[in-house]
Amino acid sequence: MTLNPMQFKISWEKLPKNLILEEQPLQDIDQPLLAAALRESLEIAGLILEGTLVASHLAICVNFNDQLVIKTPDLFYATNVQPLPDREIRRSYIPNLEGDIPAVVMEFLPDNPPRYQDEYSAKQSYIPGKWHFYEQILEVPIYVIFQPAIGYLKVYHLDSPPDYKKQQPDATNRYWIAGVGLFLGVWEGTKAERTGYWLRWWDESGEMLLWGAEMIDKERQEIAIFQQQAEQERDRSQKLAAQLRAAGIEPEA
Repeated sequence: MTLNPMQFKISWEKLPKNLILEEQPLQDIDQPLLAAALRESLEIAGLILEGTLVASHLAICVNFNDQLVIKTPDLFYATNVQPLPDREIRRSYIPNLEGDIPAVVMEFLPDNPPRYQDEYSAKQSYIPGKWHFYEQILEVPIYVIFQPAIGYLKVYHLDSPPDYKKQQPDATNRYWIAGVGLFLGVWEGTKAERTGYWLRWWDESGEMLLWGAEMIDKERQEIAIFQQQAEQERDRSQKLAAQLRAAGIEPEA
């Protein structure tokens, strides 16, 4: 899948304001839910800092042999991204012109094999396949492919010369995503109306980054434990006071 860089020309140019970006319909409802859940936990943990762009189905644009190529990953994470002028809505992202090459791109496979061939496509001619685009043109360090229907997760890291190699998980079956500073793995459970396999983040200590609803439940549990401990302490104080009075000693003394 390695191609001599001299065989194609890449440039990073600002798009005309009147350019109409072709819309690509979502293949299923799981894609936006998975992407939103990953972003939500990063935001709650305070890990989406100024200059960080975590986007779903946002057009990444590159001029490839003087022709515009657009890919819309299900999710990508980039840093050092320049802010837009006031009230301007981001319609696209142009790496190297507006910020760094994404540290990671993710594609979520639908439960329909004939439709996800492009995620593995190394097609080099126009329009290049996604695998070739991420590996050879953008040179994205980490490429994640996930099929939520069966919990299938594969992570590929960019080797040198540019070539994706399968990354091995750790003992907990999670993958270190260096550009994000977190582990990525599969978790099974329910969020809102969806029950199934999800992608989740874990920090270096092994703590899973929580969603908003989970954070609220955790706080409620902590409050309940505190209240229970306070009640137990009050009961102990009352029993001790009764014992002192029975011995003829006033507790206040």
